[in-house]
Amino acid sequence: MEAGGTLLNGKFKFKIGKDGSVDKNKVICTYCQCELSYHRSSSSLKYHLMAKHTADVDSPPPPHNQTQTRLDSFRQRPMDPATKMKLTVAIAKWVATACRPTSVVEDEGLQNIIRIASNDWTYETPSRGTITHRVETLFQTEKSQLQLALGQTDTIALTGDYWTSLGNDNYLGVTAHYFTPQWELQSHALTVMKTEDRHFAENVAEHFMSVVREWGIEKKVVSLTTDSARNMVAAARELPFEHLPCIAHSVHRAVTVSLHNSPFDSALAKCRKLVGHFKHSPANALELERQQVALNQRKEELTQEVATRWNSTLEMIKRVNRNVEPLRAALALHSTKVAMPTATELEKTKKLEAVLEHCRYVTDLLGGEKFVSCSVVMPALCHLSRVMEITEDDPAYLIKFKQTFSADMEGRKDKLNIAWLRVATALDPRFKDLKCLSRPDRVVVWDFIRDLLRQQETERPAALDDQSMPEPEKKKPALMFAQDSSSDEEEDTVDQCIERYKAEPMIGIEDSPQEWWSTHKASHNEMASLASKYLATPATSVPCERLFSLSGHVVQKKRASLLPENVNRLVCLSNWLKDKK
Repeated sequence: MEAGGTLLNGKFKFKIGKDGSVDKNKVICTYCQCELSYHRSSSSLKYHLMAKHTADVDSPPPPHNQTQTRLDSFRQRPMDPATKMKLTVAIAKWVATACRPTSVVEDEGLQNIIRIASNDWTYETPSRGTITHRVETLFQTEKSQLQLALGQTDTIALTGDYWTSLGNDNYLGVTAHYFTPQWELQSHALTVMKTEDRHFAENVAEHFMSVVREWGIEKKVVSLTTDSARNMVAAARELPFEHLPCIAHSVHRAVTVSLHNSPFDSALAKCRKLVGHFKHSPANALELERQQVALNQRKEELTQEVATRWNSTLEMIKRVNRNVEPLRAALALHSTKVAMPTATELEKTKKLEAVLEHCRYVTDLLGGEKFVSCSVVMPALCHLSRVMEITEDDPAYLIKFKQTFSADMEGRKDKLNIAWLRVATALDPRFKDLKCLSRPDRVVVWDFIRDLLRQQETERPAALDDQSMPEPEKKKPALMFAQDSSSDEEEDTVDQCIERYKAEPMIGIEDSPQEWWSTHKASHNEMASLASKYLATPATSVPCERLFSLSGHVVQKKRASLLPENVNRLVCLSNWLKDKK
């Protein structure tokens, strides 16, 4: 023992009791404040130094009067109630946004992470019941805010479709699309509602009307975009909205019809079998990856064609064409009945790829939610018709594909609500020259818009009468004079309104039409009302498809028995919170 009650050159010191007495059987390490037993032998103390403080053995120990920070001092900081409340709300938002089960709060790992981050080792995560209650409260709050936003707009467009969950339950998904007063295009889920009736037309129509009534937007909904299923089309005829069939579904269906019993059958069948050979065997997939590296190509998996997935045929043949050499090298390493497509068949797939690439471009272009898509349909269809024009260099098999595709799309045009799409195109300052239409059709479109403006003028006084707004007595003579005059002035006003809009310079193809209308709505007020009605309509039902993808993250195998109201809360709340983020 050294002087001053220390051991090993001051690296240990005897423990001092609460009464100030020295305990000769306990020592404290001056480096880590660890307490060790001491029985007149320093062997265990030296072992502790070599095991825990190898780098510090040769350095002098810290001064005895230096205050050592202990981990225990951090553990004595309980979280204040306000912070706990914020944390509970944050966990509820995380559960809703990330589609987590409420049972995640019972995970000890989550609790330990929060304890470490907050330095509060007494913290207990909220119970499942608390989180469920918070999610319900959050849902009602967000729904009230969305109802307020819907009340500030004049027109709303809907998309809708049905989805079957893992529990074999049918759900109707509906989304709303509208412009804010600042001309920002918004897209929100309205419901994921469980349905038990058969999907007959009258039942489908009633389902949509029940959603509209629940949100109190009966007089605001102007259009409904769905797929072209017969029950949807029949239900749309019973609804007081304009119906727009999904353009992406129409293009995909035209591609499917054109490839059925086509000269591409043999090449596509070999591609499917080839992809299956490498997709269903990890060893074969690893060998393909090695060959890609050996040939200095990017490592990528092959993609299998799925009948219901848009553009999957294109993606399959693109990846096969990019990996012809690695595929040949991998197949040559072992005997197999799988054969590579011949050179002639590969040439066919390249020709097909070039054509299908335009179809993919159109579906991607029309599938957005945050930008205007309805006005792009007519220019996009015009682009496809030009792509499908037969040239002298086209081989016979490609000519047949183009002819079948063009005939199928032409047969679907009568069901696409062309009148609505043409007006939307004219109200988009990017395409208002209507070059995608013939000259006679352009005249018809502007005449139709003229009639819409006249109708809008006649409806406005009726709306004012409903509000019972008093008119000063001195105004009556002026109004009578205006009524006695002929309707020529009204005609001139409507014509001038259209001509002023047509005289405005067009904007670039990459520019935003809603930004243009936000800066020009004051000078084109009548036309702006029409534009907000027509341009907010989605060209596809993709928003509903995305909603069902989100629903699939909520209704999983382990959560297939969720109550329908909980499914609706979690899916809608996740959609709303992600939009805010």
